[in-house]
Amino acid sequence: MRRESGRLKRGLKSVSGALVFVEGVRGISYGETVEVIGTDSRARTGRILVASRETLVVEVYQGTEGLSTSDTRVRFLGHGLEVPVAKEMLGRTFDSFGRALDGGPEPLAREWRNVNGAAINPAAREYPRDFLQTGISAIDGMNTLVRGQKLPILSASGLPHNQLAAQIVRQAEVPHEPTGFAVIFAIVGASRDVADMFRRSEEGGALGRVAMFVNFADDPAIERLITPRTALTLAEYLAFDCGMHVLAVITDMTQYCEALREVASAKGEVPSRKGFPGYLYSDLASIYERAGRIRGRQGSITQVPILTMPNDDITHPIPDVTGYITEGQMVLERELDRKGVYPPINVLPSLSRLMSDGIGAGRTRDDHAHLANQLYSAYAYTRRIRMLAAIIGEEELSGRDRMYIEFGRRFEEEFIRQGPQENRSIEQTLDRGWETLKLIPAADLTRVSEQEIAAHLK
Repeated sequence: MRRESGRLKRGLKSVSGALVFVEGVRGISYGETVEVIGTDSRARTGRILVASRETLVVEVYQGTEGLSTSDTRVRFLGHGLEVPVAKEMLGRTFDSFGRALDGGPEPLAREWRNVNGAAINPAAREYPRDFLQTGISAIDGMNTLVRGQKLPILSASGLPHNQLAAQIVRQAEVPHEPTGFAVIFAIVGASRDVADMFRRSEEGGALGRVAMFVNFADDPAIERLITPRTALTLAEYLAFDCGMHVLAVITDMTQYCEALREVASAKGEVPSRKGFPGYLYSDLASIYERAGRIRGRQGSITQVPILTMPNDDITHPIPDVTGYITEGQMVLERELDRKGVYPPINVLPSLSRLMSDGIGAGRTRDDHAHLANQLYSAYAYTRRIRMLAAIIGEEELSGRDRMYIEFGRRFEEEFIRQGPQENRSIEQTLDRGWETLKLIPAADLTRVSEQEIAAHLK
């Protein structure tokens, strides 16, 4: 953190959890950054949550343990929380405040920027239309990610979302694009062994283009509110100042929302659904809407936030609100995970609303849209046949339906399933899709053209 001079106030009115209350200070604004200095002379960072004539409420990111009401000093810095940004931060690991965690020197900042960023004028946004390859068939082939899109992954406890996040970070690329590509990886509320797993997984060739921001589970919960914003501040600098295409992967947003609920409760706010604050939607939107493209700027920010659904409930406030803000969702399923299918992405409830604008000739391949529609239709029918087979037995099915049962097995085993280290190009993904369609009766191939059938189903 930068050390700056500012107005100094000695003494607190009271301390409550991660909040301190200060009296007798005027001319302070909401969101202003403060330094809280205890008797140990350690400076802790905080921000103004409530600024009234009588009392200021300050949330302290590093916690309030050891602070006394009489000897604590509060320095008001006159600006919001700022973090360093520089292209040289790629290949490094930082904490929630942009301080080095990898044993290297502190980053030589080109400049310092407010973690809340600057709102993008909707009229200045450019519509996302370009393909971003993850190397994962269930995403690239069936729910394509487009540069500038925000596409969350909805998971649940015990599913391999951490492994999937690491694979996306390692494999993502922008094919045939001369502009630089970078990945910003924000890890919120992770245990230290999970954080070490992420670090080890990126020790290969992708590390030089990845900047990691880590908030550990044993860090003060309030720091989780800063981690995604710090990561996206660097992403904005790389995208809109350096002209790079940036993929921001954030895991786990459920940990972020739990911290938001904890802080709202400490402030005495009236709770809304399941105890979350009523402004959960607008708070998440202030993070998700930092993705996009700006007209006249070369770079882009694509977001893949990952969240775990409490009790596997997709109607829970966190996934529910996220779905209203973002352009689709990827859904991980326990049934596929029990079968040993990795990644266990169920393509039926998954959706990429911008997919149709980011695929086709000149972007992926001219047969992509028709192939994805045919695979989706066939797999949806397979799921219905499986439900029927569970009632009457598979031996009672018609020959046609048994062909669909075999198609479903092969689709899951050969198209969706792939190794954690397996990186497939979009051409390989589409070719695998056509291979699985060989099991479908020719009369049922109604969503692909005769020319495409002749070219790919010889």
